Amino acid sequence: MGSLLASCVTKREAPPANEAALPATGPLEGELRIFNWSDYIAADTISRFEKEFNVRVIYDTYESNEEMVAKLVAGGDGYDIVSPSGYLVPVLIEGGLLQPLDHAVLGNWSNLLPLFVDAEADRGGRYAMPYQWGMTGLAYRRDLVATPPTSWGDLGASALRGKVTMLDDGREVLGAMLKWRGHSVNSIDRAELDAALRDALAVKPNLRAYLSATVKGQLVSGDIAVAQLWSGDTRQAQLEESRIEFMMPREGTLIFTDYLVLPRRAPNRRAAHAFLNYVLRPEVAAEIAEQTGYGPVNGAAIGRMRRPVAAPDGDMLSRLEFQRDLGAATDLWDRLWTEIKAG
Repeated sequence: MGSLLASCVTKREAPPANEAALPATGPLEGELRIFNWSDYIAADTISRFEKEFNVRVIYDTYESNEEMVAKLVAGGDGYDIVSPSGYLVPVLIEGGLLQPLDHAVLGNWSNLLPLFVDAEADRGGRYAMPYQWGMTGLAYRRDLVATPPTSWGDLGASALRGKVTMLDDGREVLGAMLKWRGHSVNSIDRAELDAALRDALAVKPNLRAYLSATVKGQLVSGDIAVAQLWSGDTRQAQLEESRIEFMMPREGTLIFTDYLVLPRRAPNRRAAHAFLNYVLRPEVAAEIAEQTGYGPVNGAAIGRMRRPVAAPDGDMLSRLEFQRDLGAATDLWDRLWTEIKAG
């Protein structure tokens, strides 16, 4: 992914990042193409939007930021909206891959919580609208572990050999190993990263696999006992299996915000903005958060949820860390992740 983005930045054909885009006012186009994470929207969000706005939606999904970026760098495949994680947003902006938002037609923008609007990824939301937030932690079956895990180091416990998974994501795996030793999930220090590599390789024999999309089903079935997993996916799994628990490791963990953005070549700009403003409605945002299990970035939505997910604050926020773009160190991280997967 690092090389793909580097190529994009040096060979971009897009206008400069500060060039204004066309207004998003006027009659809506008849079609909208969305590329989003799997299991990341409510069951009837799309159908209700189609009915109200008379716009046909083509909705595709992906399982990793890498998959999404590859499509975007290749031209976006005609998508109007995609959902990158926060650390990618500045890179996509710099690479000329995004077009600015037209806030004049986003009347529900004020529902967003300042914590997410003012985040480092895109302060003020010129290019990116916060969509949902979550954190990474340890999901486990309380009936399958003798002692509940409390630390990232517990992934290597001998009693759990073959009953553990970690996410198929280098930022997540190396980030967890860094946190275990008290370092930042955004470290670019070579000594810290080499130690994280060693820890990841030491833990690897304990793992069933590196998995993302299928983890929920394996926890529900009891095939695995402990998993590095996202908070929302854990909440989804808990609806099927009440013995699943989620905990934040004592060393802390990462918090992430995923955004909705418009690729530079998005053909249906007006319909895309109509969808963004629709998702900003409190009742729509609440339903999405309720069904996906992730936290709403929409403050007006929290009180409408049956199982509210409040925004982090105080002590909890002090133990969370947002991912940032790694800059020139991205290639090093990519090489280390390749070594972990091959080792």
